[in-house]
Amino acid sequence: MGFFDQAKDMYKLQKQAKQIKKELKKVHIEAETDGVVIVVDGEQNFIEARIPEALSGDLDRISKAFVESANKAIKKSQTIAAEKMKDVMGGLGGMFGGNQ
Repeated sequence: MGFFDQAKDMYKLQKQAKQIKKELKKVHIEAETDGVVIVVDGEQNFIEARIPEALSGDLDRISKAFVESANKAIKKSQTIAAEKMKDVMGGLGGMFGGNQ
């Protein structure tokens, strides 16, 4: 594969990656622990946190549930992003002599 073909393929992959990034921003992932709900987008930005009134006086329980829910949401978003980026990353390996 010549240099210009590689450059063209790289441009195509960059364009695909930008499109996926836009799509990920629209994906909302929700995770819940002990009634505490955390919502993140596919780019791992926090969108929302919901804490039930029943927990309002128990800061230790809220804190633990918040951290656990946030970790679950981030892991889910990483899995979704990796799945969407798999094709783009596979294209990069082929461009530089790797196996697809």
